[in-house]
Amino acid sequence: MLENLAVQTDTIAVPNAPAIAGLTFRSFRGASDYPAMAEVSRQARESDQIEWIESEDDLAREYRYLSNCDPYRDMLFAQIDGQVIGYGRMWWMQLDDGMRTYAHFVQVVPDWRESGIRQAMLRYNEAHLRQIALAQRAEAPIQMFEAWSSNTERDWTQVLVAEGYQPVRYGYFMVRANLEAIPQIPLPPGLEVRPVQPEHIETIWAAAQEAFRDHWGYNDEEWDLKRLREWQEMPIFTPELWQVAWAGDEVAGMILNFIDERENTVFGRLRGYTETICVRRPWRRLGLARALIARSFEVLKAQGMAEAALGVDAQNPNGARQLYESMGFVTVKEFVTYRKPVWESPQGLLPGKEKDNGNGTEHTTTETNA
Repeated sequence: MLENLAVQTDTIAVPNAPAIAGLTFRSFRGASDYPAMAEVSRQARESDQIEWIESEDDLAREYRYLSNCDPYRDMLFAQIDGQVIGYGRMWWMQLDDGMRTYAHFVQVVPDWRESGIRQAMLRYNEAHLRQIALAQRAEAPIQMFEAWSSNTERDWTQVLVAEGYQPVRYGYFMVRANLEAIPQIPLPPGLEVRPVQPEHIETIWAAAQEAFRDHWGYNDEEWDLKRLREWQEMPIFTPELWQVAWAGDEVAGMILNFIDERENTVFGRLRGYTETICVRRPWRRLGLARALIARSFEVLKAQGMAEAALGVDAQNPNGARQLYESMGFVTVKEFVTYRKPVWESPQGLLPGKEKDNGNGTEHTTTETNA
């Protein structure tokens, strides 16, 4: 009886939502929502040419480890006649440069994307996040909305741009289409790669955190140990494939390789990932990243893989994209970080952003200080 009452009272009013018969909005209902969320994700993935998979198990794990987000308060679901056709989530992040970003997304199945539902949900997200930002204004004077899109997510990109979001950072997804003709590149003198032992994991994690402090958009939350615990629960956590270079008892650099078997099955390929590529400052500019990439190719090939992939920040200060191109990687997709002031400035511009911006600058995934 109490469960039925909760379902009846979780309706959310979304201002200026389109007048569509049967359209309602509600809050998160817990694990019972995971199947519908996975189905929305599947339809969106197929329409937007997104090459990652989000299952019910993935969602359950992800939502166990959320930070700065209460899904029962910070999510919005759209339904038509009781069937979920979209959902969104909101959270905030404190960046190392002093900015606090209020991030969100709205995913809607393709059949309902031209209805105005997605725009109404985005505006609801912003209003909800402004309430959170207002309460935090004294401790976070620089506050920006943030969202992400790729060059194949045309609908979401159009919605963001129409609502005043501007690109602030670009990133690229790169693929090496074969694992033939792998160069033989020795490690720099004094360094060695050792098999990763369980007692090494947290030391390696801490070294990666230190190296990625130079990365655009760094925040401590991404490197909290609970993120490591989450990763350790995933099938792609495969330290036996990692290439970690040591200088005595110090980690000098690493590539934390993995293979997503489920993804390979769905997309009919043999791809391994050379991700979390980083070199700590004392060992940069010695050719260590290049040597570790070559070793990673050998490791993936020995596992039966036929190609390798990674993500890179377009403006990585250490020339990572050029390094990867020299190792045979080719850009196949672009990712963009969009921002918008939480509190509109008189000029309508992002702080520190010139009006004639041109190409903006990047977003991405995992990488690298080589």
